[in-house]
Amino acid sequence: MFSHLIRSTRGRKNLASLVCGALAAGGLAAAGVSSALAPGAANASSHREAPLISGQPQYDTTDVYAFVSPDRPDTTTIVANWLPFEEPAGGPNFYRFADDARYDIHIDSDGDAQGDLLYRWTFHDQIRNGDTFLFNTGPVTSLDDPDLNITQTYDLEMMRLRNQHVISTTKIANDVPVAPSNVGKASMPDYAELRKEAVRELKDGTTVFAGQADDPFFLDLRVFDLLYGGDLSEVGRDTLKGYNVNSIALQVPSEHIRQSAGQPVVGIWSTTHRKSASGDWTQVSRLGMPLVNEVVIPLKDKDRFNASSPWNDADFLTSVTEPELPKLIEDIYKIEAPEEPRDDLVSVFLTGVKDLNQPPGVRPAEALRLNTAVPPTGEPKRLGVLDGDNAGFPNGRRLTDDVLDIALQVVEGELVGKKNDLGDAVDENDVEFEKSFPYVALPTSGSNGPLAEAAGNRSQLDGGAELTSGSATDDRTVLALSAGAAGAGVVLIGTGLAWWRSRRRGRWS
Repeated sequence: MFSHLIRSTRGRKNLASLVCGALAAGGLAAAGVSSALAPGAANASSHREAPLISGQPQYDTTDVYAFVSPDRPDTTTIVANWLPFEEPAGGPNFYRFADDARYDIHIDSDGDAQGDLLYRWTFHDQIRNGDTFLFNTGPVTSLDDPDLNITQTYDLEMMRLRNQHVISTTKIANDVPVAPSNVGKASMPDYAELRKEAVRELKDGTTVFAGQADDPFFLDLRVFDLLYGGDLSEVGRDTLKGYNVNSIALQVPSEHIRQSAGQPVVGIWSTTHRKSASGDWTQVSRLGMPLVNEVVIPLKDKDRFNASSPWNDADFLTSVTEPELPKLIEDIYKIEAPEEPRDDLVSVFLTGVKDLNQPPGVRPAEALRLNTAVPPTGEPKRLGVLDGDNAGFPNGRRLTDDVLDIALQVVEGELVGKKNDLGDAVDENDVEFEKSFPYVALPTSGSNGPLAEAAGNRSQLDGGAELTSGSATDDRTVLALSAGAAGAGVVLIGTGLAWWRSRRRGRWS
């Protein structure tokens, strides 16, 4: 009884194929005119190579950094990033923080796995002209430029907590502008100036920033292709090169966040809460230490981990003491895995390292632990503590710390006598970091990449609005061929429609 539907559907598919083929014939020929202006291939990895919160990139925390500020050593800088894999030219809807989210930075000052301070960012959208599709309607030279059509601002609250309950809330910033996406050099000729405008110092000595930045995490994500191709052939390419993120940065006097000069270690993590249609808030992302939810927590627990709090991290302890990664490395590369249970990993990922960044009476929890009393070094070493640099990871995390190499070496037993120099052959970020707050590099511009050839070798509009080129005859020939192909496409479409209609009349008459 359904055969007529099947035949009818097949006929529509054949018609669709004919139409698409005809349009493609014209379109491919026409492409010869503008091929010089086509964008080049992206220089970074596919989105499929990274574990993302499916369908919720605006709420997905990518990384958290915390370090004693190199140029202001009496302060601590915290950077948290969201919205991974931002393609710089990804308009017209460029990248914004979600306006139905709470972006939180938690600080535990006594090691009990409960936040004592919470900094909360909430964002607000403004659209000047809803009758255009443009993000900006002309060159943007300031954050209040009327040509910046879509803008964001944020409010920042500081909350004090006791036993996981808020005891006071203070709004410390109101309607602070966000640095927009770096659309391109024509739209934003001096993006560095826009970045400067988005850095604001508050009355209590805190400095804040929110906006787009180059993704500071450097690594080869082909680790997910059977650990670098199964034979270490897939290493040495920073697969995050060229992608941007949305960053929140906070620089605060260290005395404001630590318990005391005698107990200077703080635990830091981020969370994102999303507002539901009923008005309830749900935690959808959580991150402190790098790579934990990516390569330590198994698939069955990832969503639960994102919704959990450090207080309950004993639920995930087995994933740390009996990790999967060393077993995979042994299976693929025949490097013997260290003996379990892995108490060495507990100190790195959950408690902090004794006599460095482990607070007294610590409750094991996944948080980035920073000893704010350790001064910054003038020449940071990318392997941090493993290379004798106690100002680096896992004592906090600096932008220059090579956490992928550090994590690989530690997981393979560096701290239990199994010395190794494993790594992904990506030792530094593709662009240099800034020397002052917010330290993250400027975002890659949307106009970055191959440009058209010189004006004499490509079509252009001159002052008289006449189409000219270095080879007008060739261009006219291409245009004629394109028009002919497009016309042939129309004929094919018409023929196809007539044929399909005649078949349809014959079938149902």
